[in-house]
Amino acid sequence: MYTTDQYESMIAETISLISDGGTAINAYIARPLGEGPFPAVVLIHHIPGWDEWNREATRRFAQHGYIAICPNLYFRYGHGTPEDVAAQVRADGGVADAVVMGDVQAATNYVNNLPNSTGKTAVFGTCSGGRHVMLAAAQVEGLSAAIDCWGGRVIMANDDLNEKMPIAPISLTADVTCPILGLFGNDDQSPPAEQVDIHEAALKTAGKEYEFHRYDGAGHGFMYYHAPMYRQAAAVDGWIKIWDFLESHLG
Repeated sequence: MYTTDQYESMIAETISLISDGGTAINAYIARPLGEGPFPAVVLIHHIPGWDEWNREATRRFAQHGYIAICPNLYFRYGHGTPEDVAAQVRADGGVADAVVMGDVQAATNYVNNLPNSTGKTAVFGTCSGGRHVMLAAAQVEGLSAAIDCWGGRVIMANDDLNEKMPIAPISLTADVTCPILGLFGNDDQSPPAEQVDIHEAALKTAGKEYEFHRYDGAGHGFMYYHAPMYRQAAAVDGWIKIWDFLESHLG
């Protein structure tokens, strides 16, 4: 809990991160200054790319006392504006799930091994990043919690599977190793409410620890303050749910 008499400071910078197979990518990291130790959050950016919203969210987690890191999943496609790079990625059919999981594992290992880390790390993602969160919760080692914000395509028809996305995240529910927080808008079409129902039922059947919160009058991306889809009341409550969840599972 912040009080007005406390000292507050952070450092935020772009670093080089060694990912799968020794590939170097860049990542944005923000962390509180001080001895710590601090828990950590790995952010998985959405389809629009490694953009300003995700860098600001990274600093927001640091402001709340977490080491936060957001790897650039599109690094291998070159550099330019986030919009231009994201367009190249979409034209190529997206980044393979296996590559994303390698980058998330590398970021998790990095923060867990920092000398001022508690070794407790959550993964957070919105949109496509929410889908990747559910893959990470089952496949990435070293995670203590996972936050899926309106992740679409957690449920996938067989016709939607391909070389880059060979498995639907919901099929890995039994392998989930950490508590899940899900935030969803009931007006969303990706995922639609009926798929959120199926997702929740699968977690419950598998005996996984989870909490889902759903908002009437909100659709996809309701926390994106820079877009028409923003819904202030749902966004404010969503962040409260995030802080409570992280406090409960990371400290």
